[in-house]
Amino acid sequence: MDDEHPDGLTIGQLAHRTGLPVRTLRFWSDKGAVPPAARSASGYRLYDAASVARVELVRTLRELGLGLDHVCRVLGGHTTVAEIATAHVAALDAQIRSLKVSRAVLSTVAKRGSTAEETALMNRLARLSAAERKHIIDEFKKEVFDGLDADPRLHDRMRTFTIELPDDPTPDQVDAWIELAELVRDPGFRARMRTVLELSTPLPGQGPPPGASIWWARHIVQTVAEVRKRGIAPDEPAAAEVLSKLFGDTDRAAVLLCLEAGVEAGMERYRRLVARVRGQYSSPDASEELKWLTQALLAAQHA
Repeated sequence: MDDEHPDGLTIGQLAHRTGLPVRTLRFWSDKGAVPPAARSASGYRLYDAASVARVELVRTLRELGLGLDHVCRVLGGHTTVAEIATAHVAALDAQIRSLKVSRAVLSTVAKRGSTAEETALMNRLARLSAAERKHIIDEFKKEVFDGLDADPRLHDRMRTFTIELPDDPTPDQVDAWIELAELVRDPGFRARMRTVLELSTPLPGQGPPPGASIWWARHIVQTVAEVRKRGIAPDEPAAAEVLSKLFGDTDRAAVLLCLEAGVEAGMERYRRLVARVRGQYSSPDASEELKWLTQALLAAQHA
């Protein structure tokens, strides 16, 4: 110990006192975060009790993820810990969101066994901005809904219809968005959806076309689900009674045409993906009920 500073600590002693490596303390000291309290006659750095407390503060801020430049600004009185913490929380939130997206993409890649090209596409879709996601949905709406001579109320619903991924999505929402974005960008899906709407959209001043209720009223699916639970096969007489109850004297061929178009388009998959992206409750997958209904209508045609 230097006789001029009997109470001073060498950097080695400071390291022993704080449990930090000498090289770390030397780096912090060089950057001005932990300046020496004095110098020995030989020019060596000396530290005091205040230096020990300062090292503990620097260590705490560094463990919380603050950069050394920010630490020096706080210690120099140029900003406050609260101000830096607020900015750092925002940065951490952004990092967490990015990590969630990365996790969701990698989870989807693992589940699908995707190629490198597919992985790159999914990553791009997952990281689109809100404006870019909106553009994809708006393009889809325009191609599928524009030009339909539909009831004005339906046009109003479609104009305000949105599919928003929240700012802090869950991995499942990101996964659903990736799948939905791939689906609505598919020209074949858009064409099939357009066909379904042309077959099921009410014209102004007229009632719904045959089969429209299949896609706009869940009670039909619920009725078929109950029938299936009772073990009624699509080609049984009891199935014909169910069709009469559901559709009355409606043109069954038109109903079947609309139903098959919707099944081919993947309406059920689309409906469930939209609900998942929105984080909403989605009623159970009705694919089996729609299959039963298709078979029942076909059986009735050949009866």
